[in-house]
Amino acid sequence: MMNPAEFANIAQSEQDFWWYRGMRKITFAVLDPVARAHPLNTVLEAGCGTGHFSVQLAQRYGWRMHSLDLGWEGLAFGKQLGAPRMVQADICRLPYRSGAFDAVVSMDVIVHLPRGRESEPLAEFARVTRPGGLLVLRVSALDLLRSNHSIWAEERQRFTRGRLVDAVRAQGYRILRATYANSLLFPVALAKFRLWEPLSKAAPSSGVEPVPGWMDALLHAPLALEAAWLKTGGGFPLGQSLLLLAEKNS
Repeated sequence: MMNPAEFANIAQSEQDFWWYRGMRKITFAVLDPVARAHPLNTVLEAGCGTGHFSVQLAQRYGWRMHSLDLGWEGLAFGKQLGAPRMVQADICRLPYRSGAFDAVVSMDVIVHLPRGRESEPLAEFARVTRPGGLLVLRVSALDLLRSNHSIWAEERQRFTRGRLVDAVRAQGYRILRATYANSLLFPVALAKFRLWEPLSKAAPSSGVEPVPGWMDALLHAPLALEAAWLKTGGGFPLGQSLLLLAEKNS
């Protein structure tokens, strides 16, 4: 489970903070063509946090969203936002019947499980998804990029593309697309996490605290460029995040 203290930081930042704006653009650039090609109605966001992204998905695609999280702190913010059909439960033991959903969306959630336990939620995602339904998954990438924010948020693992693809395929999915993202800022992240943070000996803290407007715009610009490239069908060989789309085998 994520550090409960982080929910308040996320709720304050996720509408306007550069990373959230940019990663939404990136996610929608990858998801839009698949959403058009696959008629979807009932969709679960597994690990919804504050429910903000569930609201965004419902507005963008007209999906009937169900929002689930283990942390009551996030659900409390979700109720204020009007997030739909919120449930407090564990992603490793989903309280839904088999085949209940046309798709499952999970953003940066399974990284909070110890390495080796990712198969538990992935098996549950597959169980509650109908044959031919979709999985939309985003995770943190590459152990090399583990940071003070990772420690603060209680992130317990990061993935390579190969390991994530293998884990999803093992649950009976066909991979539609899997790419790294948040890639153009990779050198900046590497310098910050591997040089600056060790030298400064800074204590673990949230990485989503507001920054000056000029810096917010500067950091958002590379993510917007990535979204434009991904929209054409392109991809990236390295990055701070991994995005995966898969279809459950019939």
